[in-house]
Amino acid sequence: MDADPAETAGPTSTGDEPVTATPDGSALARHVTLRQLRYAVAVAEAGGFAKAAKVCHVAQPSLSAQVHALEGTLGATLFARGARGGTPTPAGERVVAHARRVLREVGALAAAARAEAPLEGAFRLGVIPTSGPYTLPRIMPALRRAYPRLALWLREDRTAALVDALVDGRIDAAILALPVDSPVACRLTVTPLYAEPFLLAAPRGHAFAAGAPPRPGDLAGAPLLLLEEGHCLRDQTLDVCRLAGVEGAVEGFGPAGAFAATSLETLREMVAGGLGVTLLPRLACATPHPDLVVRPFADPAPTRTMALVRPAGTARESDCAALAAFLEDNLPDGVAAAA
Repeated sequence: MDADPAETAGPTSTGDEPVTATPDGSALARHVTLRQLRYAVAVAEAGGFAKAAKVCHVAQPSLSAQVHALEGTLGATLFARGARGGTPTPAGERVVAHARRVLREVGALAAAARAEAPLEGAFRLGVIPTSGPYTLPRIMPALRRAYPRLALWLREDRTAALVDALVDGRIDAAILALPVDSPVACRLTVTPLYAEPFLLAAPRGHAFAAGAPPRPGDLAGAPLLLLEEGHCLRDQTLDVCRLAGVEGAVEGFGPAGAFAATSLETLREMVAGGLGVTLLPRLACATPHPDLVVRPFADPAPTRTMALVRPAGTARESDCAALAAFLEDNLPDGVAAAA
């Protein structure tokens, strides 16, 4: 698809020259706007102008014009335009990194101004896909009543992507499963919220569908269906098996590892179709399935601990503390407060 004319315009540049201020620094400050910085960051994160415009809820020509104006002020081409969208040039990568820091500081300034009134205005919350659809609908009505001036922006993604977004300042906090296995985990503050039991899901008529409560050790040799690599629930399921001394659980069906689901809903349907068994978080089992049986494990049942995670030393700490306290006071049915 051809790029639109607004995207192809820009100052002539190799894209690798140093980004410098105009001779008069105050003139640069007058001409660079927060809107331009937000749009530049959006283009870098979305990978193109069209997608960035949708994320920012603006017309594409308007967004392109703002980025073009920023390039003119800085005297550098920030994005290589083309059929595939907008790819940051080396200069663009440096400018986007600075823009993120500026936007973080502006957010910190706004947070400092409302320090006595937490959870007002915009707050960007991330959540993993094995929790968000089953947790947030249960708590959002009460959260809106408690904090009517809160504008909550939600992002659903895998743990690694959310941790990157936390460190880069693209989100303020995230609801993640512990432990957070990341090289930057030491740069994060963690507040455990609740312990969520795993249930064993099996097709109707399966040996696990009746009888004594199952134990993790019973999974030995069972056709165990998993989410694909990158989902923390996959690792947690395998950890449950390892802790129970189960080494013979088969991942998927057919050739080893031939099937890995992209979502819990796909996983649920594959189990219902008789292709194996799996572990599901308790909150994901609220809606019955006619061809699926979900059963609690015998005590001590395997669980996962969900937590509110944010950057250490964040200027939004008062907001994060208020959100953590709210979540702890409004736990969904079926989970217990974290120890």
